[in-house]
Amino acid sequence: MKTWIKIVVASTLMGMVFGGCTDRDIAKIRAYGGSGHIKCYSGTKLIFEGDSTGKISSEENSDGYSFVDKKTNKLVEISGNCIIEYVSY
Repeated sequence: MKTWIKIVVASTLMGMVFGGCTDRDIAKIRAYGGSGHIKCYSGTKLIFEGDSTGKISSEENSDGYSFVDKKTNKLVEISGNCIIEYVSY
């Protein structure tokens, strides 16, 4: 059984390395569901900065994001020029 697990893990890693996964792809997988740090701007002025408790969602036909704020534990919905940095494990 241990040999089988080692083969599956090795095959998966080789697929990632030789299958064309970029460092961005790997980072996206590692950050999936993790918390993020959000900064939103109006021009050059910072108008919002916060951290999420988990995944930051974006609707398909929207320029907005929603998440639960770590400090207030409330749902936040924002829109605009935002930079989102995810915590990668």
